[in-house]
Amino acid sequence: MAHPIDALALAQDLIRCPSVTPADAGALGVLEGALKPHGFTCERMPFSEAGTPDIDNLYARIGTTGPLLCFAGHTDVVPPGDTKAWSVDPFSAAIEDGFLVGRGAADMKSAIAAFAAAAADFAPRLNGRGSIGLIITGDEEGISINGTVKMMQALKDRGEQVSHCVVGEPTSQRRLGDTLKIGRRGSCTGRLRVLGAQGHVAYPHKADNPIPKLVAILAALTGRRLDQGTPHFEPSNLEVTTVDVGNTATNVIPAEARAVFNIRHNDLQTSADLERWARSVCDAVIAAQGGAYELEWTTGGDC
Repeated sequence: MAHPIDALALAQDLIRCPSVTPADAGALGVLEGALKPHGFTCERMPFSEAGTPDIDNLYARIGTTGPLLCFAGHTDVVPPGDTKAWSVDPFSAAIEDGFLVGRGAADMKSAIAAFAAAAADFAPRLNGRGSIGLIITGDEEGISINGTVKMMQALKDRGEQVSHCVVGEPTSQRRLGDTLKIGRRGSCTGRLRVLGAQGHVAYPHKADNPIPKLVAILAALTGRRLDQGTPHFEPSNLEVTTVDVGNTATNVIPAEARAVFNIRHNDLQTSADLERWARSVCDAVIAAQGGAYELEWTTGGDC
């Protein structure tokens, strides 16, 4: 008989895998190794699409009958940033003052470890009355193209119907379990490039500085309140995540300036409508100030 899964130990093992999107870094293998001894059938589900990183995903199930209760989550994490700013190595999974510290401790390797421990503990009591599954993806923190959507379509195509699903995203506000989400917001990303003409700062009339135009576009984008929210979703919001010029000289006007922004939106908005609005903002600024721009738009799905 397999030993019970220690949720804390499993969470630490998962955190020690530096699975920054799109890298897996062994995280799915760690989870698979924990579930198999408890009778779970584990299946890797890799997906690809042109222009996107290949992503490996894991589907684990015990039981063959319905209803099928699934736990959904992701093992990929966002970059840790400046590791020197951390109190510990972000991938050491250290415990400080009773807290597990590490990239993914909150979002959401600890939840996956809790899923696995609970599912393995309850599995012997199924007795043919339904099934338990885990749907674990590897690209939630990225553009989310080769993960959940394709996994769910693959399961549907072969006749596996998920009756209920619990997602382990960290939604609590003040205490554990005080907030339940019944859906997810949409996500879209704009990669903006404003084009100008390089020149010397002493002769600005011979150059075309793209930075003021980029600033004007970002001010217009962030200055609009998209909506007031709905009973089930928070207000849609646009956040600028990076602004880049790459100019190391103080006396040179650069040829281009770039920025990236992300919009998390509720069911009052669609990615297509938001893209049209963002392009109209860019068009208006460029029409007024001259120059040119390029906007690459990607979406991880609507609300």
